[in-house]
Amino acid sequence: MARNEEKAQSMLNRFITMKQEEKRKPRERRPYLASECRDLADAERWRSEILREIGAKVAEIQNEGLGEHRLRDLNDEINKLLRERGHWERRIVELGGRDYSRSSNAPLMTDLDGNIVAVPNPSGRGPGYRYFGAARKLPGVRELFDKPPEMRKRRTRYEIHKRINAGYYGYYDDEDGVLERLEGPAEKRMREEIVSEWHRVERVRREAMKGVMSGEVAAAGGRSGEAAREVLFEGVEEEVEEERKREEEKREREKGEEVGREFVAHVPLPDEKEIERMVLERKKKELLSKYASDSLLVEQEEAKEMLNVRR
Repeated sequence: MARNEEKAQSMLNRFITMKQEEKRKPRERRPYLASECRDLADAERWRSEILREIGAKVAEIQNEGLGEHRLRDLNDEINKLLRERGHWERRIVELGGRDYSRSSNAPLMTDLDGNIVAVPNPSGRGPGYRYFGAARKLPGVRELFDKPPEMRKRRTRYEIHKRINAGYYGYYDDEDGVLERLEGPAEKRMREEIVSEWHRVERVRREAMKGVMSGEVAAAGGRSGEAAREVLFEGVEEEVEEERKREEEKREREKGEEVGREFVAHVPLPDEKEIERMVLERKKKELLSKYASDSLLVEQEEAKEMLNVRR
């Protein structure tokens, strides 16, 4: 059996097709202006034809491999057909037909993620211009659908303080009385524990201080030794040590005062001039012994004896 293409190319089939075309009326062209149409049925037919053309071009523009120029031309043609469809819909209303603008919602502009774009005309190419299919990914068009990052406005000091009320400082926490009922017993228990601990530490500290004053060693056995070790464990060993030093300094000072009161000088002490003379004589002797010979020193001593000089 021959294929369909071979059937269509056969002489008989071509003859039948030619005869059918002769019987048909010449194909009408869609009027350039919708206002030239006077028949409602023709207006409906031309609108349906425009919708078919729009559907075919929208399906074609989904192909990203068509190239940038072809995609831009297709997008322009679709927008042109959309405007023409609007003209024919208004003409249908004028001829007494159905109002398609109310029954069918206009297509919404969406970004690449499918979100509806709030602005009616993001392209700036005239009212109602839209992008379809792969035309949305063209350079210069993608940026139109990108949402700019939201800039968080920094609040001023006045705006921050304007929101602050008494609740910010915790003044409203005790209004219902629940917090007081919960915290009252706990606060009382904690206060009693702290007071009892303070009394215990004070009692141990006094016992340790008594042991220190009496000269006992903290490390010694017995009750005083245990008390001193407990005081050291509590972190008051510095206070005990300072108290011990103060007591020792006080005893040394009292002992020095007693020694000072008992000392009495029975020998006359030299004054300042006598001390200076003795120091000067000693320095002279050191210089002479360093720079003078032994024979010179002997002659000097003999001369002093002859002249009866004691110095």
